[in-house]
Amino acid sequence: MKLFITFIAVCSIFLGCENRTAVTSQEQTTASDEKSILDGKIIDLTHTFSKESIYWVTAKEFKLDTVAFGETKGGYFYSANNFETAEHGGTHIDAPIHFVANAESVDQIPLIRLMGNGIKIDVSEKVDNDREYQISIYDFTNWEKENGTIPDNAIVLLETGFSIFYPNKKAYLGTDERGQEVVQKLHFPGLSPEAAKWLVANRNISSIGLDTASIDYGQSTMFQSHVILLSANIPAFENVANLEELPAKGFQVIALPMKIKGGSGGPLRIIAIVPGN
Repeated sequence: MKLFITFIAVCSIFLGCENRTAVTSQEQTTASDEKSILDGKIIDLTHTFSKESIYWVTAKEFKLDTVAFGETKGGYFYSANNFETAEHGGTHIDAPIHFVANAESVDQIPLIRLMGNGIKIDVSEKVDNDREYQISIYDFTNWEKENGTIPDNAIVLLETGFSIFYPNKKAYLGTDERGQEVVQKLHFPGLSPEAAKWLVANRNISSIGLDTASIDYGQSTMFQSHVILLSANIPAFENVANLEELPAKGFQVIALPMKIKGGSGGPLRIIAIVPGN
């Protein structure tokens, strides 16, 4: 029930839903306010979609076409656009079917896997010394020594520090070239297959995300971490933003993707709610 109320409250802030019993028209909370009606700080973990958005080097990039923008003959202003994009680019979700036959598509992922208590594991110092660092089992067990066992149904967020490079493609991906032949030039950190196996076997998490272009590191050719996690129906969030603003634990995550029937993924609006003092 608490999670449902949280979702409705966030809806009122981000989607324009009216909440007449909670606020007057003069007291309505905006997305830029530091404090929300939840008495917590809302942190947007989503990169804005635009022509600058970073996509996998073989994927169709984001394109926005203006249909109308300006005053009409009727005397009122009107704006409308068309957009086209691949499923996997910008801040987005990987559904299980992305790497697993007959698995859940993005519209079939239970919402309970996309909303809940979050934890953050910061490996940015290690990445400073190794651009292709693979997050290890030790990184999880070391986090647990300080914060306790990863709770059941947690949403795990991995901070590598790479978000600071976005949307500079060469700095973020290792190359600004495009095409199948440049996949071998990708260089960025990710989650090791050993750590992915450990999570699936020893912890009961709902979903996982990180601030790079792939849950597997750049030089991966078999995408084992994808296969391991998605085979266990654990969705992955990629190109997540602003993880440096989160504490190690004690916050909530709401990650709602575009509901594409049969989709292997899709654009994602993900936020965190950090309780106030």
